[in-house]
Amino acid sequence: MSLAQVHYISAAPGDAEKTAGRFTAVGPGVSQALLAEIEPLVGYALPDGASHRPADAELRSLPQAFTYAALSDGSRLVGRTAPARGEGPAPVRFHAHAVHIPSGVPLPGDRLPVEAWRSPHWVSVTPVGGTLPDPLGALPPGPAPVREGLDDFAVSRGPWLAAVLADLRRASEEAPAGGPVVLVERQNADVARWLGLAAVTLPRESVERLTFTTYTRRPGSSALRVVGALPEDAAAAREAGLRVHVCADRPPVDGTPDMWARTAARVWRSRAPELFQEARELPGDPFAAGPLAVIALCNGVALGPEERAAAAGWAAERPYALDAERIGRLVEALASPGIDDRTGSEFDAVGRLFGALDGRCPASVTAPLAAMLVTEAVRGGNGSLELPRRDAFVGPDGEAIAGVLGPEILTELESGAGGARPVARTVQLLRVARLLGVNGTELLPGVVDRLAPALLAEASEEPGPSAFAPALLELLDEQFDVRTALLGALDRTAPEDPGAVARFLERVALPFTGTQALPHLRMCAEVPGAMTTLGRDRTAVWHRVLRAAGLSPFAEPLVLRTAVGLVWEDRAPTVEEARMLLEAATSDAHRAAGTWARLVDAALGAPADTEDATALAHDLLQAFPQEIGGRERAALQLLDLCRDLRTGAPEPGWAEQVRTLRDRAEPLEPAVQERASTALVERLLAPDRPGAELYDFVRSDDAELIAAYDRAARSEPTRARLRTHPAYAADCFTHWTAHPHAGAAWTTTAAALLDEVLRPAVRAMTAEAVAEVEETVGRTGSSGRAVAFRDWNRSSALGRLGRRIAGRVRRG
Repeated sequence: MSLAQVHYISAAPGDAEKTAGRFTAVGPGVSQALLAEIEPLVGYALPDGASHRPADAELRSLPQAFTYAALSDGSRLVGRTAPARGEGPAPVRFHAHAVHIPSGVPLPGDRLPVEAWRSPHWVSVTPVGGTLPDPLGALPPGPAPVREGLDDFAVSRGPWLAAVLADLRRASEEAPAGGPVVLVERQNADVARWLGLAAVTLPRESVERLTFTTYTRRPGSSALRVVGALPEDAAAAREAGLRVHVCADRPPVDGTPDMWARTAARVWRSRAPELFQEARELPGDPFAAGPLAVIALCNGVALGPEERAAAAGWAAERPYALDAERIGRLVEALASPGIDDRTGSEFDAVGRLFGALDGRCPASVTAPLAAMLVTEAVRGGNGSLELPRRDAFVGPDGEAIAGVLGPEILTELESGAGGARPVARTVQLLRVARLLGVNGTELLPGVVDRLAPALLAEASEEPGPSAFAPALLELLDEQFDVRTALLGALDRTAPEDPGAVARFLERVALPFTGTQALPHLRMCAEVPGAMTTLGRDRTAVWHRVLRAAGLSPFAEPLVLRTAVGLVWEDRAPTVEEARMLLEAATSDAHRAAGTWARLVDAALGAPADTEDATALAHDLLQAFPQEIGGRERAALQLLDLCRDLRTGAPEPGWAEQVRTLRDRAEPLEPAVQERASTALVERLLAPDRPGAELYDFVRSDDAELIAAYDRAARSEPTRARLRTHPAYAADCFTHWTAHPHAGAAWTTTAAALLDEVLRPAVRAMTAEAVAEVEETVGRTGSSGRAVAFRDWNRSSALGRLGRRIAGRVRRG
């Protein structure tokens, strides 16, 4: 092997020559281009406050720069720059002695660069005459191995270990981002010790990429990956945006998120660096926390919860990578009773590890993990744990843990807080009870009665699939008695809120295809498909859903309630749909199911122009005379009266009855009110209406109804009848002038109708028709009323004549 040497001496402060420095000896094979690249790498600047003429002790205390750099042609440079005694006007000069390593050539003895930092080969003077001896064939290490003393150093730097190792790992990547990592120490030898820690901790290929220098005054301009600096230069490094670790100051407060680095720091603090090589022999990413955490736990190194979780997770994915001895030691470390900071993610990882080892290892090996898992499931409330199989606790181990946890499980299941207890917790307790053989048969009815509504409530609060679904389905698959009881409880709950049950079944596919009848659950499961297939035809959907129950509403009226609730959940049926429902089941069935109230809603909520609403109201009053009362009964009676007003002969006093029923039905639906008002005033405007009813109507002075009368009298059908039927016009004139002392509402309305409705109609009549109106008024009323009509009509004619004369005068 042939390694060319390079010597360089830099000018000291006060040098009269003002030169930057020069190469005093250069070995063969080092070109001028490489020398230009090497010169800034071996440069040196005195620390602030250094003496111009230091004593020997001061000279020895000045920092030395030990450098390892990669050059542009692929070769490398290892060297040391140290202060040395000068002569004359330059009492201190800085001498660099370096070795050039060609590309692809390892260091002698296949050593790492950092191993040469205390090598006796480094000299502080150029050979006499500037001639170099033959190229080096060896570069001996320092007087002691690089590992010597690193344990003590690592312990002394414990607060900084994880963060520095994390940055050193990133700096050793093939293409690291950002500038160099800056290690600030009061002694540059401690920077070299950091590099020694990296050499032991990192894989070989990473260490060889980690270029460095132990001392520089200008960290921001360095092209190396790791640089050492003194405390006075830390602020400038921070301002340059570099990652700075001031290991000579107060310990840092924040930890690093790099789990591998945290694990490596714990290994160093445990003085077990040999574990790094042992971990590198395991498969996987060299910087994954799992392998190192596994080896650390197997060798008694205490780790934190995240690192333990990483170890369990890695071993769960590669159970074949560990021999029986290591598996046993790992299980013992994970299940240690002295650990009190376990987290949910750690338990989840341990659950996966148990699943991977179960059946691969003897039960005696995995029993501590099984006990740990079930204890956490009961006492820790972790509902996401992968529980062990039931046979994991066969024998004395199972009896022992069942004796401890069994009473706790039964006490919690029996407590009345089941409604507030999360579903996942109840499911977990039931599963652990079976796992340990705890008998909870007597408690089961109460447990499932509380669990059923809790399932619906939690499912309604969560968008998408319910988190508890997988564990719940496993529970129902494992325990037939729980499945039977819970499905029965849900089936009993469904008639009260079938929509909630249907939505729950869409998220959680419960297994109810067995021998249980479960008519309500079957209907809830059927409705989504029925609505998808049949769309807006709710009648067809209702028939299909009812068939899914397998029971007739005559035999089980509650299926009627469930079917109606599923199809019309938060809406009232239309009148046509309500009549279908009434005909599809007896009044007794609707009465037992409570669905008669939906039919009442349909009648009262129907639009005003729905013809069958009054017939439906009549049928409902006949079918449910005891159930319908209060406001709803009065509103239905009002609709029924509307039916009689239009199609039959209502009982006398109907004008007053409309008002009475309207007041009883307050607050009245606008459509019902509109229908009643219209039916009443149309009947009052009919030619054959009784005078007594109109008299009652007028005397009531009901502004709302009189306004409806006014609107109906002004409608085109009424106007047409006035123009074409003299007898009808005479009748309207008689009654619109017959109550001069009625209330203000009627008096104002009648006067307006005479002038704005009847007068235009009479104007449009022939003379013969007008004479017929006058004759009819006199015959049905009195001669005085006939005179009144002539005067009223004459005033109209005179008004027309006057307007014609005025027009002619204006035209003349």
